[in-house]
Amino acid sequence: MGELVLAGAGHAHMMLLEAIPDIIAKGHRVTVIGPDAHHNYSGMGPGMLGGTYRVSEISFPVKSMVESRGGSFVLGKVARIDPHKHLVILESEKEVPYDVLSCNLGSYVPNVIADEGSVDIYPVKPIQNLLHALMRIQEIGSKRPVHIGICGGGPAALEIAGNAWAAAKGQSRFGFRIQIFAGGEFLHNLPDRVRSLALKILNKRGIEIVQGSYVERVATGRVTLQNGQEYAQDIIFLALGVQPPKVFADSGLPIGKDGGLAVNRYLQSIAYPEIFGGGDCIWFETEPLDKVGVYAVRQNPVLHHNVVAQLEGRSLMQFDPGGSYLLIFNVGGGKGILHKNGLSFGGPLAFWIKDYIDRKFIKRFKVHAS
Repeated sequence: MGELVLAGAGHAHMMLLEAIPDIIAKGHRVTVIGPDAHHNYSGMGPGMLGGTYRVSEISFPVKSMVESRGGSFVLGKVARIDPHKHLVILESEKEVPYDVLSCNLGSYVPNVIADEGSVDIYPVKPIQNLLHALMRIQEIGSKRPVHIGICGGGPAALEIAGNAWAAAKGQSRFGFRIQIFAGGEFLHNLPDRVRSLALKILNKRGIEIVQGSYVERVATGRVTLQNGQEYAQDIIFLALGVQPPKVFADSGLPIGKDGGLAVNRYLQSIAYPEIFGGGDCIWFETEPLDKVGVYAVRQNPVLHHNVVAQLEGRSLMQFDPGGSYLLIFNVGGGKGILHKNGLSFGGPLAFWIKDYIDRKFIKRFKVHAS
């Protein structure tokens, strides 16, 4: 009998969570570690901010899902891993032993530019931050005009700006102002057509894009740029890109350039064959991957096969990242922007496609949780 531990319950562990009964039937034990009894689907987070979805619609009860399928759920955050003793150590100092470990710990948004003790500053991950920000938009908007600033120049900043607009439009009785502090050229890594569609939507909504100087510091009520300019804000979102958690570096495990767990073509630690990983928390040595959910989804069958094969001494399966992928951004107000293989368009249809895909995904989880 082997001890399989799944650290995290995100996209890359979807098939493993569904397969818990089958793994147990083979004589193994399965333990899932998570920071909350529910898991929020990050792809629908901006829509929650914009009022499209309720919290209950973007989450599934991972604890009950695991336990109803015969596994054990441990509530806690992973602090470090001892690869020599085969232990996962939680922040509470609780130790969880494993024979095979798979990590799907996601990513976070660094807030090093925020002054200590500042309030009303919201990194866009974890997703719960967006709910807190929405409540503050509602609270401030009921008394006076609300000023919202988004720090970042990528897709996350686009989605947050669009859905903050939707939130303020629906909640602020006294008007609002939204500014994006993009630093360099806004959405510079996206195709020109996508960027043009995004700028058209933002401009029509009166959302200002401040370019030419990066954000140096943020503090309560204030964004300060490197050129010295300051902007007063009530709500500040940090959408400055994501990083893997520091768990792997703190554990002395081999890591990639971004701090993610360094894995080989089998999604297996390059130093410890009993440790695997997927999603945003890994560094795929063969070909560094974008931090997008599609790769985590594509990693599902490989992780499912390989962790069980490792428990049983069977051969492993290689991960193929695959070709191009569908990009759809929810820009709030029932509109989206879609791009795939040179095809780009914006509007209600793009949002409808994203909404359909996202609801289908979360429904699959909820069905297996019942």
